Amino acid sequence: MNHDDFSSHVITKAAYDAVIFDLDGVVTKTAKIHADAWKELFNHYLRERGAREGVSYRQFDKGADYRKYVDGKPRYDGVQSFLKSRGIELPYGDPADDPEAETICGLGNRKNVIFHGLLKKTGVDVYPSTIAMIQNLQTLEIKTAIVSSSKNCTAVLKAAGITELFDVQVDGTDSERLALKGKPAPDIFLEAADQLGVLPGKAVVVEDALAGVKAGKNGKFGLVIGVDRDNLKEDFRKNGADWVVKDLAEISVAVNTTAAARETSGIPLALDHWDEIRSRAAGRRWAVFLDYDGTLTPIVERPEDAKLSGDMRTTLANLADKCIVAIVSGRDLKDVQQLVRIDDILYAGSHGFDISGPNLKYRHGLEFIDALDRAEEKLKEKLKTIQGIRIERKSFSIAIHYRQVREEDVASVEKGVDAVLADFPSLRKAGGKKIFELQPNIDWNKGKALLWILQKLDLDMSTILALYIGDDLTDEDAFRVLADDGIGIVVRDEPRPSLATYALNSPKEVKQFLELMLSVQ
Repeated sequence: MNHDDFSSHVITKAAYDAVIFDLDGVVTKTAKIHADAWKELFNHYLRERGAREGVSYRQFDKGADYRKYVDGKPRYDGVQSFLKSRGIELPYGDPADDPEAETICGLGNRKNVIFHGLLKKTGVDVYPSTIAMIQNLQTLEIKTAIVSSSKNCTAVLKAAGITELFDVQVDGTDSERLALKGKPAPDIFLEAADQLGVLPGKAVVVEDALAGVKAGKNGKFGLVIGVDRDNLKEDFRKNGADWVVKDLAEISVAVNTTAAARETSGIPLALDHWDEIRSRAAGRRWAVFLDYDGTLTPIVERPEDAKLSGDMRTTLANLADKCIVAIVSGRDLKDVQQLVRIDDILYAGSHGFDISGPNLKYRHGLEFIDALDRAEEKLKEKLKTIQGIRIERKSFSIAIHYRQVREEDVASVEKGVDAVLADFPSLRKAGGKKIFELQPNIDWNKGKALLWILQKLDLDMSTILALYIGDDLTDEDAFRVLADDGIGIVVRDEPRPSLATYALNSPKEVKQFLELMLSVQ
């Protein structure tokens, strides 16, 4: 059965006990390095063999040939599969063969030498959305495993700085030791599920290779997700993918299905459903949490130009006279306090790491200050030649703004950020609108900060209705924790998945909504 409906792209703790990730192309951006290594190996060999035989062999296609013959397969199987496509048969040889040996194993070993050379030269980048998803899974205590047909899995994880991210690792070395069949056989995924102590039907497989997707389906796993990096959606479906996504940012993680993500354009407008929202608040007080940029003010080219209008300040002050109001922002605490300038409300800066308000103060993650200091210096040095870059140090994070960077230089910005991050495993990379941000690598976010505030103020969900309005990806953590008992409202400006219950279209509409709240308080 195909489950590829956008609104159903949520992995729930109620449905699944574990998620098993393929490494190359899903977690790390090493698929290109592998493809380059295969191309260098095969094209050199085909030219050399062709010269000896007086024939011309068709060269290795890094796109079609890589996907069809080697992607997701054990190394020696990949060698054999591709050579067969060119009508070449070689003796299998032995895994201990010299890389110069003209055998299946010899060529496979030569490819490994090439791969390690490229790996050392280029380093390893990760997919931020995948790392964020894994961290969300860990928050909900859903187990995770990493699998790879490659024997280089440990080296890649170490180079990427993510060796501690998974509960279980099964790679090419394990496959050889345990005599596991290569993909599309499901052996490597079944072994990972067994080591995790979960049933295949209660586990999710995430793959970017057609052979891997087929392996997940052959293993009768509960859900098989195809990550389509090369516009092969129909091929993924034919090979057994239940969901096909371009990026794992399209997948949400929740306790149950009430927190299912929807495309923002399909989320109902809060102003049109005011009566429905008001009825939910009947007999309860409001507790209102708001993001700043893009929510209370429009997004602007320079963050310092995002000034709060006098009318919006008056509306917030009037609302604070009647109920709990908190500003939860990625900005530094002092910065957002100076911009809003209302004394009787709560402020949570640095995505909730720095909280202050009447009779309330909390700073989470002080032990990471030194790492942030050192990372800031390295970022300044690494990115100093990129025009338009802006590095903003906050108390508990470092923001790298690239809104004014040329489009062709954005990839270099991310590569530089990832290179610095690799030296600081205690930090994590988060994303937002034209921004990368380094934060303490701990289980804390806007949603956790919201819950902490409610607890410290001794506010019970039976007596208050918590409502959060925000526009950015970082606000999704707050929408998630309010999915069952509160209300999340996304300020939409571009299509993306969101866990919000309702939507607004602009800061102007946010003001209109807050004034409706004032009318019934």
